[in-house]
Amino acid sequence: MSEPQAVNSAITDAVTQTNVKVLAESPALSLSNLYQTISQSLSLSAQNAVTSQQQTNILHQTTTTQGVSLLYSIDTLSMGVAGAKINRSDTPDSIANLLAVLQAFKNNKPPA
Repeated sequence: MSEPQAVNSAITDAVTQTNVKVLAESPALSLSNLYQTISQSLSLSAQNAVTSQQQTNILHQTTTTQGVSLLYSIDTLSMGVAGAKINRSDTPDSIANLLAVLQAFKNNKPPA
């Protein structure tokens, strides 16, 4: 083993004070790092929420635009032609004849 050597007490005191300073500062540094990490995480969460809302609004606007475009693209002429074909068919006459027959049966009650 080596022989113990005399060390100046000022050096020993300086090293001890440095170690105590480092030990005293470590909890404060750890908490400050933790606070910064938490605040960064929360701010990213808020930013992600805003981005999600913006994308959802864009999606809703696109869907609405497509729906209105689809409504405006319906051919009104084809609807008019279909209505004219219904009017030219004998369906209204058949319905009128059926109503007349039903009215005749209603008026002619069987004898009691």
